[in-house]
Amino acid sequence: MSRLSFDEYFMEITKLVAKRSTCKRRHVGAVLVKDKNIMATGYNGAPRKTPHCLDIGCLREKLGVPSGQRHELCRGLHAEQNAIIQSAIHGVNIKGSMLFCTNQPCLICTKMLINCGVTEIVYLDGYPDELAMEMLGQAEIIVRQFAVPEEI
Repeated sequence: MSRLSFDEYFMEITKLVAKRSTCKRRHVGAVLVKDKNIMATGYNGAPRKTPHCLDIGCLREKLGVPSGQRHELCRGLHAEQNAIIQSAIHGVNIKGSMLFCTNQPCLICTKMLINCGVTEIVYLDGYPDELAMEMLGQAEIIVRQFAVPEEI
């Protein structure tokens, strides 16, 4: 068995974190890494002490809201937001960290990640948000789509 690369190792953890998601539409995981250490993790879902969409249904589904639009019409927080919140709750400095995420961050998360001082983002799947990508470039944050290793 071959050893996983740095990116492969943390993306595997990110995919595992995504399994905790309580969203009916998309399971997203995020892991903030600094100096090869996990600083915080997050997955998408409803805030603490509130009903999860898996239990009461998806408001966006009921209203027919397409993916990538009207983020305010959602009970849940995004995985990136939850990772940032977890670092704040626990007093963990994430300035200079790297984000591994199962999906490219949306514009709202992008703005938060820029202001947190994240320096690099590695994502697995794309997301239709051109302005987010433009702003990440303006902020000089390295953004890479994870290259899935080829099977031998």
